[in-house]
Amino acid sequence: MAARPRRRLLTRFWLQAPPAACLSGLTLNLLHKNTTKVEPLYHCKFLHTTLSQKGLEEFFDNPQNWGETVVKSGDEWHAKHLRNKSNEDLHKLWYVLLKEKNMLLTLQQEAKRQHLPMPSPERLEKVEKSMGRINLVIQEREVALRLLQTGHEKPRPGEWRNDFLGRTYWYNYKEWPIPWYLNKKYNRKRFFYLPYVKHFIRLRIEKHLKKQARMKNLEKKKQLLLQKKFPHLAAQSQN
Repeated sequence: MAARPRRRLLTRFWLQAPPAACLSGLTLNLLHKNTTKVEPLYHCKFLHTTLSQKGLEEFFDNPQNWGETVVKSGDEWHAKHLRNKSNEDLHKLWYVLLKEKNMLLTLQQEAKRQHLPMPSPERLEKVEKSMGRINLVIQEREVALRLLQTGHEKPRPGEWRNDFLGRTYWYNYKEWPIPWYLNKKYNRKRFFYLPYVKHFIRLRIEKHLKKQARMKNLEKKKQLLLQKKFPHLAAQSQN
């Protein structure tokens, strides 16, 4: 009869919360004693998504411009302004223009579906020109860096060669597993032209020069016709 209350006391003792001293000992064991071994927690973001309030709406124009026939837009980016920007800024600007281009293409397709004119279609042309100039600036920097490091302007070394018709083109060097004099595929190519081709080369050059002269004459006639049709504008341009 005396053992029963002892068991109840033991169970009551273990069911009670441990004292503060035991808790402090447990927490101290969990912490690093040497603070130099503690690694900092970096806030990393492995997945980037657009804002929740701007999902597929980014592919459509601003709701304020819906139903408008004319939408105001800024000027296109010129190469002289893009050359002053860093590579990081050009990278960001490229994706801004890419999103704008996707939005304008969506707007163009929707206008075609509804058989309506696209509001301010020159915006798409401005974006395409700006993206082309960004590519031009990046290529200029790559060529300058390549000339500084290797002395070659082209990304792959090569030389100017002639084909069997006398046309000059840039030939890129290639790697072959066998020497060139044993390579039948390479030896079948003709990097020269025979003497009788010179007459046709002169005819081709003459045809090209005549075409250029014809285009210049047509442009002059067009300018004269516009001056006769709009004399007041011609006088303003001369002033």
